[in-house]
Amino acid sequence: MPLSFIVFDDADLDQAIVGAKGAKMRNMGEACIAANRFIVHESVAEEFTDKMVEMMSGLVVGDGLDERSEVGPMITERDREKVDGLVRLAVEAGATARCGGEIPEGKGWFYPPTVLSGVPADAEIMQTEIFGPVAPITTFSTEEEALAIANSVPVGLAGYVFTGDTARILRMGQELETGMIGANLGVFSNAAAPFGGVKESGLGREGSYQGIEEFLETIYVAFQA
Repeated sequence: MPLSFIVFDDADLDQAIVGAKGAKMRNMGEACIAANRFIVHESVAEEFTDKMVEMMSGLVVGDGLDERSEVGPMITERDREKVDGLVRLAVEAGATARCGGEIPEGKGWFYPPTVLSGVPADAEIMQTEIFGPVAPITTFSTEEEALAIANSVPVGLAGYVFTGDTARILRMGQELETGMIGANLGVFSNAAAPFGGVKESGLGREGSYQGIEEFLETIYVAFQA
């Protein structure tokens, strides 16, 4: 699902990078709540991108059985080809590969951690689930524009918002069309919290008391004394 990671101009960018690493690179991006597209305010986009490139290019790619490895192979060759195809289409549409972006030589279905800047908001990579170690970055100028980009897809499992403005976080909670939001957090899953989405991301919740209710049967008894 094309989950959005929104970075506002008042965000702590170092905190946002820590969050981005957790949100994007868990299981090499092959996770249902992995951040898919990075929507960054134009005034901090270059600094954020530089920090993303430094973080992503510094990750160690290698055999998953090697404890030194931070990024292992993708699950199948077909999945790697899909990711590579999305990257190539984005570059053809005007994006720039700031790191990664090429299938490495050698055995295994590896794909390098990749950062794309200048990605058009309507590029295919921004509209579909990447499910791989690629971070496409697009920019916005107003809160309304960020919401329009984030809400432009028919799914809404989760989203990430980084800002120093508590009132904005509350607005995002109302306006962002997702079932879950990580506010200044890149990893928010918790067994005690409800897990689930809106729109085409499904109905119902796992976890918390809402999840327990899915396993119960409600019995209605109507009687008159």
